[in-house]
This record gives sequence, C-alpha cells and structure tokens, in this order.
Amino acid sequence: MANTTETVNLCGLKRENFQATINGKKTDLYILRNRKGFEVAISNYGGAICAIMVPGKDGKVANVIQGHDSIEQLTSGNEPYLSTLIGRWGNRICKGQFILNGKEYQLALNDGPNHLHGGSVGFNAKVWDARQMGPRSLALHRISSYGEEGFTGELDVTVEFTFTDNNELVIEYLATTNKKTIVNLTHHAFFSLAGTADPTPSIDDQICEINADFYLPTDATAIPTGEILKVEGTPFDFRKPKAFGQDINADHEQIKFGHGFDHNYVLNKQEEGELSFAAKVTDPKSGRTMEVYTTEPGLQLYTGNFLSGYKGANGCTFPHRSAVCFEAQHFPDSPNRPYFPSVVLNPGQRYKQKTVYRFGVVE
Repeated sequence: MANTTETVNLCGLKRENFQATINGKKTDLYILRNRKGFEVAISNYGGAICAIMVPGKDGKVANVIQGHDSIEQLTSGNEPYLSTLIGRWGNRICKGQFILNGKEYQLALNDGPNHLHGGSVGFNAKVWDARQMGPRSLALHRISSYGEEGFTGELDVTVEFTFTDNNELVIEYLATTNKKTIVNLTHHAFFSLAGTADPTPSIDDQICEINADFYLPTDATAIPTGEILKVEGTPFDFRKPKAFGQDINADHEQIKFGHGFDHNYVLNKQEEGELSFAAKVTDPKSGRTMEVYTTEPGLQLYTGNFLSGYKGANGCTFPHRSAVCFEAQHFPDSPNRPYFPSVVLNPGQRYKQKTVYRFGVVE
C-alpha cells in the first residue's frame, strides 16, 4: 500500500509538512494504522516517531509521544534526539575512544568530554530510504559508510516498525557489516502517557516498574564507573511499582549526577537475547499503560530531566520531566568494558534486536 495521502489523520499531522529534499533525498511522513483505527506517524528523517495515537480508560484518544509536526521542526528543534532512531552508538563512550583489533579509534566528543548517540550527525539526522509494507508496517534502510562519524566498517541497517492490532509498536533492527565494528542501536522515544498538551503534564505521578535487580552507576559525566550495583535500598529500585516522583529528587549522588533518573538498568534475563518483560509505566489519571519488552540486555531510563518547555507538534510544549524514555540497548561505554555484553559485529554476523512498546489501559 502506498503512503496514505489522507490529511484527516487522528494525529492531525499533514504529510506535505514533512516533504522536503535534504542532501538529495526526499523526506516524508508515514501513517501506520491498525484495525482498531489507532495510529503511529513516522518520518523517514531520523526515523522520528511524530505521533502515537491511543485511547485512555475513557476512550479518549491522545498522542502519547513527544514529536514534531514539520520537517523544519525536525531538522532544527531544540532536542535533536526527540523520539528518533539512534546509531551507530546509543548512549555514551568515554572520551570517544575505544580499541578494536589493536587499533585505537577516536569519535566525536559531542557530550562534554564524551561521545553520545553516534556523534555530531548520527542516525537521528539522516534521511532513510522508506518502504511502507501495508497499512501497519514501515521499513527504513540506510547504509552507514565506512568512516562515518569515525566508525570503522560499512554498516547496512534496516529498521522495521509495525503497529499491531493489539496497539503494540514493534521495532526490529537488523544490521550487517563488511568489517569488524561496534554497533549499539536504539530508539529515543519520549513517552508522555498523559497525552501531549500545552503544557504536557509531569510524569511525577506516573507509576513505573522495571524488571532489573542491578543498575550501572556513573561518574559525573554519565559514564559507567564499571560497577554493577544492586538496586535494593536505593532510589533506583523499581522492582515493585512506584511513582517516578517518589525518589526522583532523592538525596543520592547518582540522582544528582543524572539530575533525576538517567541510568542504565541490567535487565533480568533467563537467557541472552530472549524477548522478555523490561518495564511498565501507568498514568493513573488517563489510565493509559505501556509495557516494554526487549531482546536487549540493558534499558536506559531517562526522565526528561533536560526538557525545557520548547514547542512540538500541534502547539504542545514539553516542560521539564514531562516524558520518560526507555531506551533498550547494550550498556554505555561497552567497548571499554570487556565484561559487559559484547557490542562487536563481525562480517558474516547479523546484528538483531527487537523491542516492543505495548499500549493499554488499566483494567
């Protein structure tokens, strides 16, 4: 099915506002609509999710993701990673340095002294080749050239988005390389289950559960110290559901370092690479819920600590701590921590990852 030309989408976004030519490649907006009539809107610029339209307990449909409503906003917004794909490297690498096959590589330092989210022009700022495969599925593809942002090897990447009839947004990643390299892909979706608004409500009262007994403490620059610590007895314990606001301002060094929660959790797994429950968040007022399942070993919890109130789609504004991110990924700074799960991809191997965001309502 070709990309829909309807302008009466639930999300109110218009395809023509996303159409431009950037570096010789055309950008567009793609609407995924399931049989229940709910929607996900995605741009092939950075794989940005611009809307997720799902109901609350009263049946009222709202957009539960922070996004933009034009290509101009996407390319010049205050938050370059707002609900976009991240690559080649999700999260941070200490001093942008790592050694592979005895050779030292130096990446861009775009987050203080460290490398963040793939560099100065990461996957979030690239135009992807798009193919809509029916009303509920979109495939994005690009080849990251040898040396792009300092990474070795040519990386061939496909990311497929599917919006199921159970209101699940499924993101599947596949990558191959022609030379030994490192890879850590994720999506930096900013979820606001209360619904985006002007202003979008705080997440403080939302209830969160994370299936992790351990987390990775960081230094003051958000690089893991190398320790793997128990969440027990700390503000980071979400094994039993609790409100974000309960401990988000706790008198704890790690909370102060992150200005709230901005840490990687070591997910409880029966076996490596299994698709298993990672997290759940509930918005008590609207009754909306979101469950996260992933094959990845880690989950970065980020509570929108640096959101500053700027404008997004449909005149909505995104204040401090008005969104939560669950970035399924391998651990930050993994290339420099050999005991962390490996991020090395060899020729002939396939990088595969699957993450599911399942939307529902309180029963």
